Amino acid sequence: MSAGTTSAGLRLAFGILSVIPVEVERVDRPVAGRAMACAPLVGLVLGGLAAGVLALAGWVGTGAFTAAALAVAALALLTRGLHLDGLADTADGLGSAKPAPDALRVMKASDIGPFGVLSLLFLVLIEIGALSRLGQHGGGSAAAALVFAVVTGRVALSIACGPGVPSARPDGLGAMVAGTVGRGVLLAWSLVLVAGAGLYGLVQDPAEALRALGAAIAGLAAAALLLRHTTRRFGGITGDVLGAVVETAGCVALLVLSTG
Repeated sequence: MSAGTTSAGLRLAFGILSVIPVEVERVDRPVAGRAMACAPLVGLVLGGLAAGVLALAGWVGTGAFTAAALAVAALALLTRGLHLDGLADTADGLGSAKPAPDALRVMKASDIGPFGVLSLLFLVLIEIGALSRLGQHGGGSAAAALVFAVVTGRVALSIACGPGVPSARPDGLGAMVAGTVGRGVLLAWSLVLVAGAGLYGLVQDPAEALRALGAAIAGLAAAALLLRHTTRRFGGITGDVLGAVVETAGCVALLVLSTG
């Protein structure tokens, strides 16, 4: 892959996955694939910004719950609510119990059904609760956990675009990125998560490294189960499924980090 494609892919990753203004000059399948491979880098930046909001809120004395809510809200704003919308649409599609073509139409509709509303409500409550508990042990703990969980969610996104994963539609984001991320990239990001777990343990406590590793494994496993189910149910991935994968992995990772 050329340096030009990698650079274009990184810009496209920020253009699609965040509100950070970038100039996107080229959009095609190779560039889109590189963008999905770069997704964890976007997660690192967004997680860092949300963690900054969390730390600032804690510094001014808002309390752990309010600080957690502000950080979760900031993350939603930084992503334009893209992944949350994907989670809601995927929940509505799965909850419709309709054949794949009809379920995909449900997901493409502009409104949000009861399954989508409930999925958003529970996910946001779980994330705020987990961050609040972590905040009771100090703002550094919660900030580090938030960054780690956000990156884990974006590694799950790269995995969902890995070899052998089909697209549910002939067009759209799913068709553009399905099967574009190579095994070597996925292995590299897996090793980065292991290293990140070690770093988390150094910042917090050596025993916490195992918890962080378990959090990453649990988050990616939950995302893999969702990916498997949606692929069977819809025939492949869509942009909405990718958003649901991101949110599921990040939420589960954050939940595990808050235990103990």
